[in-house]
Amino acid sequence: MTDALILIVEDEPEIAEILETYFTREGFRVICARDGTTGLAHHQMLRPDLVVLDIKLPGQDGYEVLATIRRRGETPVIMVTALAEDLDKLQALRIGADDYVVKPFNPHEVIARARAVLRRTRGRAPDHLLRIGPLTVDPGAYRAVVDGGAGPVTLDLTPTEYRILAHMARSPGRAFSRGDLVDACLPEGAALDRTVDSHVSNLRRKLAAAGADGLLEGVRGIGYRLDVAHVR
Repeated sequence: MTDALILIVEDEPEIAEILETYFTREGFRVICARDGTTGLAHHQMLRPDLVVLDIKLPGQDGYEVLATIRRRGETPVIMVTALAEDLDKLQALRIGADDYVVKPFNPHEVIARARAVLRRTRGRAPDHLLRIGPLTVDPGAYRAVVDGGAGPVTLDLTPTEYRILAHMARSPGRAFSRGDLVDACLPEGAALDRTVDSHVSNLRRKLAAAGADGLLEGVRGIGYRLDVAHVR
């Protein structure tokens, strides 16, 4: 893990230097950018293993940079910002942030969170196609397709929606609590139960529109599960 390349996008030189020093001390490779445009150029050329991204940046803000990174793929992103309101956190999570740290922060905490995100996203064995009734999840391509009878429909999912669906698809029929889904698919300590409900609601709507209505169902008093027996 310590050979991972970390891209730090931070316009405050002192904070960028502190993060670079601590990551380098821990054996990581580090590249820094002072604005969103430069950060996106580094991301496209260097393919970092993880991005540490400030929200308040000159030019393109962190939300815009995160959205572009998500359109490109699944590079894990930790947001580092002075904004501490729940709405700011929820917006970052909806766009696809993997974790969230609020300034002022302890650099050791940032390192610990980076290690946790990298453990969750690196070094996994190749995944096989996951098929549950009309749904096929391709972990290698980060794609989910529903064959609803009128031909295959590729679901337009956010990164978090995809993670939730793929996680549940690995254990069809199992009832997952909201806490299970937070632990497996959302940032450590930064997610709320209502955030999970929002993601699941969007997933159910998209599945239904693609012809898999009823596949993702609620389990009273527990949470949610995928159950092909209830597909309509």
